[in-house]
Amino acid sequence: MDSSTIPRQVYSDAMGKAVWKILATGSAVLAGLLATKVADLIWRTAGQDRVDPKDPQAPARQAVAYAALTALTTAAAKTVATRKAAAYYEQSAGHPPAALRAASGADQATATQPPA
Repeated sequence: MDSSTIPRQVYSDAMGKAVWKILATGSAVLAGLLATKVADLIWRTAGQDRVDPKDPQAPARQAVAYAALTALTTAAAKTVATRKAAAYYEQSAGHPPAALRAASGADQATATQPPA
């Protein structure tokens, strides 16, 4: 089936979902890779020895500290990247991604309902 037989809105929504998935996933993956490198740089700059948190021979305190640093930098980088990707999508498409519209609509509906 070619695009001429699909209603324009359905085709546009399907393309938008695909573009958003690629944009969001790609930016999150790149941010995660970059964040790990930044965490390693911070760790070495702080004068810490290389540590593998999965190694049972590594000191527990260092392993937990390194894992926490890596998790913090990764979560922050992914949040920033996803927000930037959503802003880029919105600027390009003229509306926010459907996944974000649905999430914010669900949040608003929940927020306006009185407690049971």
